[in-house]
Amino acid sequence: MWHRLQIALVFLAPVVLVGGLYIFGLTIPVPLLGRDYVIHMVLPDPSRQIGLPAIEGPNDPSVPLVVIDAGHGGHDPGAVGVGFREKTLALGLATALRDELLHEGGVRVALTRSDDKFLALEERVEIARKLGADLFLSIHADSAGDKGEVTGASVYTLSRKASSEAAARVAASENSADSVNGVPLAGTSDVVSSILVDLAQRRTSEESATFAGLILREGKGILELNPDPRRAADFVVLRAPDVPSVLYESGFISNAADAARLSSPAGQQRFATVMARAIRVYFARQAGA
Repeated sequence: MWHRLQIALVFLAPVVLVGGLYIFGLTIPVPLLGRDYVIHMVLPDPSRQIGLPAIEGPNDPSVPLVVIDAGHGGHDPGAVGVGFREKTLALGLATALRDELLHEGGVRVALTRSDDKFLALEERVEIARKLGADLFLSIHADSAGDKGEVTGASVYTLSRKASSEAAARVAASENSADSVNGVPLAGTSDVVSSILVDLAQRRTSEESATFAGLILREGKGILELNPDPRRAADFVVLRAPDVPSVLYESGFISNAADAARLSSPAGQQRFATVMARAIRVYFARQAGA
């Protein structure tokens, strides 16, 4: 009899405990137990129209346009390190590059975001396409968790099959910014003939690869590059079929040296100088093609 009672207590104890906590939460206003503990999250209206950013530079549509995308923003901080957030570093780099391009002239520039606001991944692509961008650059920073020795920048172009497990991991991390609890926030893509999209994508992929190569060429010996800097992954922001697109992982927030460099004015200017040079060489080649 006593053994049966012990077995019954083992099964009933959790039920009694949960029930007691529930009653306790109803009678005494404890936020973690009572009904007043509610999380409110405002989701983007799927029917809203995207406000297109201003285009800066020469008032001449024939001048090439580069759209610079600072990754993450708003409630999505991206990768987080000690004292650093990816969304802040990305915006700092994007702003420095915009200023460098406008200072040198001859190129039009638009930022997908110029402040701390959230944009769904598909919205970033749509902005580039609606503005008629000739080039799209998305800027990010990574984190390797407790592996602080991992360092250096990487350049990504689109691949339907990630080039490595590392590329797939990074792509999954960035793509997750476009959902909350697994619910997609972005709208669907334009309905385009699959054949036309494939043809456009092939040409776009070639041009994207050309730009990625120029970044690595111009950055060699100047930027801190990862030992394996040339990569491919299925990033959502690289899927525009008619806009050459590259995603630049500027470094690792989890690495103290990388984080300090990316957040410093000197480091941002060094990045801007190299990237602006790569952009100008790319457009010069396109004009001569």
